[in-house]
Amino acid sequence: METTTDVVIVGAGIVGLATAFALQQAYPGKTIVVLDKEDRVAFHQSGRNSGVLHSGIYYKPGSLKALTCRAGKRAMEEFCEREAVPYEICGKVIVAVTEAERDALKTLYVRGKANGVRCELIDRARLLELEPYTAGIAALHVPETGIVDYAKVCERLAARLAEQGNRVLTGAKLLKLNENSSQVSLETSVGNLEARFVVNCAGLQSDRVTSLGGSRSPARIVPFRGEYFKLAPEAAHLCRSLIYPVPDPRFPFLGVHFTRTISGDVECGPNAVLALAREAYRKTDVNISDLVETLTYSGFRRLAARHWRAGTAEIWRSMSKTAFVKALKRLVPKITASALSPALAGIRAQAVAPDGSLVDDFSFLETARIVNVINAPSPAATASLAVGGLIVEKLARRF
Repeated sequence: METTTDVVIVGAGIVGLATAFALQQAYPGKTIVVLDKEDRVAFHQSGRNSGVLHSGIYYKPGSLKALTCRAGKRAMEEFCEREAVPYEICGKVIVAVTEAERDALKTLYVRGKANGVRCELIDRARLLELEPYTAGIAALHVPETGIVDYAKVCERLAARLAEQGNRVLTGAKLLKLNENSSQVSLETSVGNLEARFVVNCAGLQSDRVTSLGGSRSPARIVPFRGEYFKLAPEAAHLCRSLIYPVPDPRFPFLGVHFTRTISGDVECGPNAVLALAREAYRKTDVNISDLVETLTYSGFRRLAARHWRAGTAEIWRSMSKTAFVKALKRLVPKITASALSPALAGIRAQAVAPDGSLVDDFSFLETARIVNVINAPSPAATASLAVGGLIVEKLARRF
């Protein structure tokens, strides 16, 4: 294969495909190729998540996360309506279990209102009407939160690209990337391409693709495996919608929670532990090169030194089902170990700065002809169509 195109997008996850779709909508005359090393779209983060349509309640007002989550959620719902992709607005409760958590709940409420989220502080009586089996003493009810299958969204996005003559090339690993004043040359496992512009939406490999393009990423991806259990059908009634704890603001993870999926299952988790490879979906998966790269990175060492207690607790819950069940019982006391079976694990591509700080917001690194998406954590799936539009705006300044 030897071809020339206007834009090549590296990564056929939801951000890459949404960017291609937004580009096709805005510039129908442009030719687009989406590359992915896997044999299907949404192989990694986009196909291995709990499928939540986030409301935007957690994010700092004015941040890219807050702005794109709100706009992206609306766009995602409209897309699903047009494309007959099943989704459901089921609502969620963020539950305070102790009196000490009430203040944090109020802070979230204020943040949600600032972001335009429909939400309400409720007492235990109202909480029990919504979720009869929770241990909460109060909660923040967010009725507009929803659920969807993002893998199906990705498949539909890819189909819409193909209908307009654009291509999604799977099984095409990027090997080399060379930018000059007039174009970008790409060498892949299935042949060479020439593009006027490139967008790096490689997720777990985004920092490495940035390096391939000759730039130094300001942060490195550290992979965290999210481990889940699934409730047995006879216990599924214990969760009607989504039940979340009050989050610890020091961490990007929301804590173990209960999520009813669009298929009707209830997932419990995640436990977040350092993955021993960028794509280590099983505990036994190890890539020595990936692991050495993580352990020798100054940013990870500083992060580990700062949060070793929390990290140790996550590791213990990963090793002990009893400990995992104890964490779940804090929200829903009637959960039992026998009602839980292992579910699909996912990997969070967490960008960590050299000083050990976690990159919280969406971030980009741009050259004349390459837009690198450095960090796109949750709510990237919810926000994807809005993020795609933002990337198209960046490209438009170059067209």
